[in-house]
Formats: sequence, C-alpha cells, structure tokens
Amino acid sequence: MKLMIASDIHGSAYYCKKMLTCYREEGAEKLLLLGDLLYHGPRNELPREYAPKEVISMLNGVREELLCVRGNCDAEVDQMVLTFPILADYMILYLDGRMIFATHGHIHHKDSLPPLKKGDILLHGHTHVQALEDCGDYFYLNPGSVSIPKNGNEHSYMIYESGTYRIKNMDGNEIRRITLGDGSRS
Repeated sequence: MKLMIASDIHGSAYYCKKMLTCYREEGAEKLLLLGDLLYHGPRNELPREYAPKEVISMLNGVREELLCVRGNCDAEVDQMVLTFPILADYMILYLDGRMIFATHGHIHHKDSLPPLKKGDILLHGHTHVQALEDCGDYFYLNPGSVSIPKNGNEHSYMIYESGTYRIKNMDGNEIRRITLGDGSRS
C-alpha cells in the first residue's frame, strides 16, 4: 500500500492544488490529512491564495480517497461543508505490524503521549515542522505543513510505502526518509 500523508493546508487553494497534483503523481491509494484544512488560525499569517471555498471544492472532489482527523482549527461548521468525515480526534492504522496513532498533534504529542507500545508510531502535524524520529520506545513522524512551514522547513508532505516514510517537498523531491524495522535513516 502506498499512502500520502499531509497536514495544515489552512485554506490555501494554491497549496491544496499542489498537494493534490503530488498525490496524483505519487500514485498513492489514499491521502491521509492530519487536520487544519480550511482556516488559517489566529497565530498564522494568511497562506498563499487563501480561499477556503476553493479548498472545499477540491477536497470534496476526491472525498473517496481521503482519510482525515480533526485539527485545532477545524470546527463543526467545516464539517457542514465538507462531504467526508473530519471530526475524529485520532485514527488508528496498522501497517507492517505497527500501530500508527494518527492525530493532529494539539492534544496528543511528544509531551502528552497516547497509549503506545514499543515500536508504535505517533503521527501528527500541527507544529508545521517535519520529523522522522526514533524516540526509543516509539517513533514520532510529522510531514510538516503543506502551506505554512515553520523553522526553515520546506512546504512538504510524506509518502509511506513498504515500511519507508519519505518527507518530500511540493516538487516531489525527497528531503529525508526513515525505514522502520532496520532503523535506517537518511
């Protein structure tokens, strides 16, 4: 299975369109969105081409291909205009014999861990900062932000395939990767 993971679109039609282009070019089977889809939030500047209604149309157009969790900027009113579920605080996935706890990151994060067994994965967005970390008992992964990256990161997304997680920029160029099982990283 090939899975694309992205977070923090924040209403940017420009970066939503780029993200969906990357999704098609990658040939992933599903797109997992880690929240903050439409609203930019009070702490962020407006992203490029802020147009939530356009983002709504683009995302609703691929609704069958989306998995999503709720971000701290997502609200019930957003669910009223989106035709796929967005209000779950977390999602549990199992890939390669590992549990993945996928969430936005504002409730569960490295300083407030959900229940994880050794080798499980905490996957979240929220910080807008990319991460591929072996934390000893668990792995912490963050695709960064599609539209408003922070800490000098590039606009990015993540691809999962065959035990390898790759963070890529919006041109599809690999930034870094981690393969779980043997702990290799580049």
